[in-house]
Amino acid sequence: MIPLSRLFIDFGRIGLLSFGGPAAQIGLMHRVLVEERGWLSERQFLSALSFCMLLPGPEAMQLATYAGWRLRGTVGGLIAGTLFVLPGALVIGLLAFLYAAWGSHPQTEALMLGVKATVIVIVLQALVRLAKKALTGRTAAVIAVLAFAGLYFFSVPFPAVIAAAGLYGWARMGTSDTSGPAPEHAAPTLPRIALWAVLWLAPLPLLLVAGQTLLFDLGLFFAKLAVVSFGGAYAVLAWMAQEVVQLRGWLSPEQMVDALGLAETTPGPLILVTQFTGQLIGHEAGGWPLALAASVLTLWMTFLPCFLWIFAFAPHLERLLARPRLQGALSAITAAVLGVIANLSLWFALHVLFARTETLPAPFTAVVPDITSLRPDAVALVALAAVLLLWLKRPVPLVLAIAAAAGWLIG
Repeated sequence: MIPLSRLFIDFGRIGLLSFGGPAAQIGLMHRVLVEERGWLSERQFLSALSFCMLLPGPEAMQLATYAGWRLRGTVGGLIAGTLFVLPGALVIGLLAFLYAAWGSHPQTEALMLGVKATVIVIVLQALVRLAKKALTGRTAAVIAVLAFAGLYFFSVPFPAVIAAAGLYGWARMGTSDTSGPAPEHAAPTLPRIALWAVLWLAPLPLLLVAGQTLLFDLGLFFAKLAVVSFGGAYAVLAWMAQEVVQLRGWLSPEQMVDALGLAETTPGPLILVTQFTGQLIGHEAGGWPLALAASVLTLWMTFLPCFLWIFAFAPHLERLLARPRLQGALSAITAAVLGVIANLSLWFALHVLFARTETLPAPFTAVVPDITSLRPDAVALVALAAVLLLWLKRPVPLVLAIAAAAGWLIG
């Protein structure tokens, strides 16, 4: 049996080094878990990855949790999942603190312009990678285009886009589901689902009784986001921006763009941008005590469901993967996520590259730029980041640092 101390050391190392988004994080875990330690076979690792892609939430964090669960049960899963998130959560909390204190200074804005310019290239990279996987035929392309049009031109709610794509993919596969092999030995599923669901949602009634309206609204919002966050962080960020900026008015578009930029600089899952967002909302509403409470609450509502999904459904991995209808739903959702990320890419780029934007007349909700407000400094920084990332293949943290320094010099 693998000692818990060994799990703590190795998953702590993974958490500290997990820069560069899901692809880099999954590659790091493959090297440590399969190649170096031999704790998982190639087949077990790939099956677990496919399983985690079926679930809402950050697949890399869930893969770490699954690996820990397979090695040492629930305790191992808690160690692995927590250590994957904790280093990034500490860094993003510090960055949110610094941003709230000095984010409006011209020097900070100049640094952030370089970071945001780099994020434009990073998101476009993610879009291209996903397109290679998702565009498997004409149907997938149509789903992606419809998802983009619905979100960008009409602000169709993100959960509705994902639900429609999933239902279409499920129905399209017919009735050929197989039962698959029997699940691994485990405790009954329903009691475990109930236990983790109660733990996850417990803060909401307590906040309601205590009269903490803002914290209750934040907790409920991020709980809904955790349930529909298929396709990774990029897929839900556009919906989060729409809700937080346009519908609720909690943050400005510039603050939301800065949140994504800073989240790219930290280890751990990119969905930690939710923590930054929640902490900043809390600070603007009630200072640092409310900011700290909002930060912890957002982490709880975002990441506790990941443990729920793994501990409840991991014993049934083989059976779930044997269901063609589930695979059909996942394929359709992946195609829709491509349109979602395209929407995020455009929204993000418009707010970085142009000083002014406006909204089209009803019934459209699309944001379009004022062409005369194009920022040459932002264009130059995007070009610099593109050369470093796409041509010279430099690591993301190094490119972020170089672009931030260049932004400061230009500013």
